[in-house]
Amino acid sequence: MSGPNGDLGMPVDAGTEGENDSFGEAEYAAINSMLDQINSCLDHLEEKNDHLHARLQELLESNRQTRLEFQQQLGEAPGDASP
Repeated sequence: MSGPNGDLGMPVDAGTEGENDSFGEAEYAAINSMLDQINSCLDHLEEKNDHLHARLQELLESNRQTRLEFQQQLGEAPGDASP
């Protein structure tokens, strides 16, 4: 039954306190290490993504220039052929 303050005779989290204690520093250190590795991998992926984005921008600009030059050559070629 509950006490005068609505408390049970035994605290509800008494069984979980021991479990929390067993989740010690080693487990937190392992989780922290895994999170650091994940962060490092994400940083590496972000760098690769930035590099690929820059290269694709360069390729896009190069293709635009090539297309413009090709269109100019096609536009000039018929004019050169007629007297």
